[in-house]
Amino acid sequence: MPLLEPNPGALRPDVRPQDASSDRVTDAGAGGTPEPLRSDLLALLGPEKVLTHISDLVRYASDASPYRFLPRVVVLPGTTAEVAAVLAYAREHGRQVVFRAAGTSLNGQAQGEDILVDVRRHWVGVEVLDEGRRARIAPGTTILRANTTLARHGRVLGPDPASAVACTVGGVVANNASGMTAGTTRNSYRTVASLTVVLPTGTVVDTAAPDADERLAAAEPELCAGLLALKREIEDDVALTARIRAKYTLKNTNGYRLDAFLDGTTPVEILRGLMVGSEGTFGFLAEIVFDTLPLDREVLTGLFFFPSLPAAAAAVPLFNEAGALAVELMDGNTLRASVQVEGVPADWAHLPGTTTALLVEFRAPDEERLAAFEAAAEAVLPRLTLVAPVASVASVASVTNTFTRDPGTIAAYWKARKAFVTAVGGSRPSGTTLITEDFAVPPDRLAEACEALLALQTRHGFDAAVAGHAAHGNLHFLLAFDAGLPSDVARYAAFMDAFCRMTVERFDGSLKAEHATGRNIAPFLELEWGPRATGLMWRTKQLIDPAGVLAPRIVLDRDPEAHLRGLKSIPTVEPVADPCIECGFCEPTCPSNDLTTTPRQRIVLRREMMRQPSGSPVEAKLLEAYGHDAVDTCAGDSTCKLACPVGIDTGAMMKAFRHQRHSAREERVATLTAEHFRVVEAAARLAVAAAAKIDDRLLSALTRGLRQVVRPDLMPEWLPAVPGPAKHRLPGTSRLDARAVYYPACVNRIFGGPEGHTGPSLAEAVVALSARAGKPVWIPRDVRGTCCATIWHSKGYEQADAVMANRIVEAAWGWTGGGQLPLVVDASSCTLGIAHEVVPYLTPANRELHRELTVVDSLVWAAEELLPELEILRTAGSAVVHPTCSMEHLRDVPQLMALAEACAEEVLLPDSARCCGFAGDRGLLHRELTESATAREAAEVTAREWDAYLSANRMCEIGMDHATGRTYRSALLELERATRPGDG
Repeated sequence: MPLLEPNPGALRPDVRPQDASSDRVTDAGAGGTPEPLRSDLLALLGPEKVLTHISDLVRYASDASPYRFLPRVVVLPGTTAEVAAVLAYAREHGRQVVFRAAGTSLNGQAQGEDILVDVRRHWVGVEVLDEGRRARIAPGTTILRANTTLARHGRVLGPDPASAVACTVGGVVANNASGMTAGTTRNSYRTVASLTVVLPTGTVVDTAAPDADERLAAAEPELCAGLLALKREIEDDVALTARIRAKYTLKNTNGYRLDAFLDGTTPVEILRGLMVGSEGTFGFLAEIVFDTLPLDREVLTGLFFFPSLPAAAAAVPLFNEAGALAVELMDGNTLRASVQVEGVPADWAHLPGTTTALLVEFRAPDEERLAAFEAAAEAVLPRLTLVAPVASVASVASVTNTFTRDPGTIAAYWKARKAFVTAVGGSRPSGTTLITEDFAVPPDRLAEACEALLALQTRHGFDAAVAGHAAHGNLHFLLAFDAGLPSDVARYAAFMDAFCRMTVERFDGSLKAEHATGRNIAPFLELEWGPRATGLMWRTKQLIDPAGVLAPRIVLDRDPEAHLRGLKSIPTVEPVADPCIECGFCEPTCPSNDLTTTPRQRIVLRREMMRQPSGSPVEAKLLEAYGHDAVDTCAGDSTCKLACPVGIDTGAMMKAFRHQRHSAREERVATLTAEHFRVVEAAARLAVAAAAKIDDRLLSALTRGLRQVVRPDLMPEWLPAVPGPAKHRLPGTSRLDARAVYYPACVNRIFGGPEGHTGPSLAEAVVALSARAGKPVWIPRDVRGTCCATIWHSKGYEQADAVMANRIVEAAWGWTGGGQLPLVVDASSCTLGIAHEVVPYLTPANRELHRELTVVDSLVWAAEELLPELEILRTAGSAVVHPTCSMEHLRDVPQLMALAEACAEEVLLPDSARCCGFAGDRGLLHRELTESATAREAAEVTAREWDAYLSANRMCEIGMDHATGRTYRSALLELERATRPGDG
């Protein structure tokens, strides 16, 4: 064991329930995957694609649903051949397989108790076809990622679920998830052109191939004959045919798509339709080709408040008749819970309980058609009974009941709506489990259904939140109860029975409109469809998967209490993470999501520790892995907070855990470095200068050797991308007539510019640009020895953090004349540190000083203050940009783009761009973090050559240099070159 290795027991929970949870992983599970399953799959796929440790199994056991099932093993195949090999192994050994992509499904359909197959990590990519009219998409690609690519072509996918930031294309098709606008005409069933499928037998079918039917008949003759026989049987039954057609006039994802037998004429066409909404029970969707839709960019949106849920529901048909594409409903509980979402008016917390809002949107390809929609929409308003029940503290009404075209206002409305599940779930009582129900009724009976639902909730003691796609008669509601209390489970069971009967018998509705059957509604499938249609579904499953390999007990289950099996307890954890409902929205942004753990998984693992009795074998194994997998490889960038609708900052929790692991000696040493940072800074610059004269290979070998002796989290590894030292002297400036104080960050005082750069240093460039624009800046002479405190903040050294935080604020207050001048900072992470992250560590007096400061990132200074006054004299042909995580927090990515677009004819913001994971020095401590975090972005960047590679943070630039083999530099250096007088 390396020296100074922390004690894993330091992270053992101090407070936990008196009794271990009944649904905890038992002691027998501590060993992880049992033999021979472990050895067999390692031999089949290799160690990089098989996860066997108990920590791995626990983190995959939970998803966004209320269920929790521990897999025996997790595999990560990367090709259809490997998927087929896993399926062959399962058939031969009597095992069962479940596919999991994003884990955002709400009904347990992505959870398995045997072999769980991760089909996200190695299955990402978008190929645009026919100028965007079609797109070939890998199943692990998020809807947001696909739409980002398609938007350049003026196109968009039909399905638009609220979880688009995280849910994957494969999961959306497998569940036929739709969303706000898809309805029954824009969903996957209607817009998927073709599929490449791996059947349970291992047969691979490309439904677009001209000879697909011939190939399928040769490989699977019984399957082809059986599909055609079922088709004839259904078509011969006139009443059943009519019933099937009628069922799909509503949104309906409960059971299998029996209309595929009516819509398809050949076995392959039938199979293509059946695969949509089959929830992974018929095969693996290896590739999906979509027919895309026009992206109508002209938008009109309004948020309207009604005195009650039935009153709002009654208004829905009026907006539908006016041509609204989306009519979204949010009840009072939803509106009040949404105040947790940044940007939502705080006074919504005081709305009367019965208040309900409709979010209405019209979209058009041009102004003329939008104007026609606007006239029709405005004509509806006088017919409505609207209320304005609250006003803000500034006496400005936050409820306007009007339409708007303002993009910022529209974005805020949709942010509140899309946060429905997470915002309401985050406000549930601690320790309770969240159930999300989803049903549809005929739209003209929506008001009646709302009244019936409210009465039913009251009868069973629930105060549920209700929202949904009202235009399509589709409502969602959330219930919270304690899954550890038998009485609460019984109350939930009674409610479900009554709810399902009400939906089917009173309204002839769909028990699942868009969330798919899953484990949740499987016991009620026959209630909705009847024995004849349900029997056909069982026969279809037997025909396609005769060995029963795929996803047992999902969609089809004869156990009447199947929906009560595996309900997960939600133990109370650290306050910052306790509101988490395990939705997974945070995962795509996380730099370590393909390396170790994600924010959701870090919380899931913590909850399992809380379920365990202290000192159990399972707890010991989880703690042993948690230090590296959760704490050390967290970049601490907190982009998870931005992705989480309720702002859960798992990065902050990991920093707190780092602090928890520190010895008293480590804390003292860290504090000394802060107190004597002027000496540390000078020593660091001298060390970089000395290293620049030593061969990179020797330094790399030396530091790697030291990391074998000393804890790797304390000993950086030398990378060839590390630049030489910064110039010793900062440029001379004058306080007289300065328009801002310029603070060169310590990283730019230690490290020099990019390799081969012959122009001015960054500090010289900022000074020159400011003077050139007539807005000179002043660099104080005593900046050395100061820092934004991020060095210590990121590592959890709280006392050292406090020392430097107070020092920099006091210094900045003096430099700026008590806040009279702005403080311009030339590294985005340092801007974030000084502007926001230092605040909790300041003394009360220094908090007052901090309130008087105006901290400006150099990107904002250059884009908003300098660029309008500068003349662009030369441009690069092309540039690619890397927005840092700090820019995302500061919301100054648009300013980076503005500078790049001023300096280059063509600019690319990579679709896969995210935090590089370098995180100050974390990329030197764990180079694999940066390599994993940037892999997809690097592939985009290196697909061609660019004239300039731009960012605005030196350490992130070093990380991207290492990741791509290209040379990144500050956008301000490029702006200086573009505006330099003379020949440049």
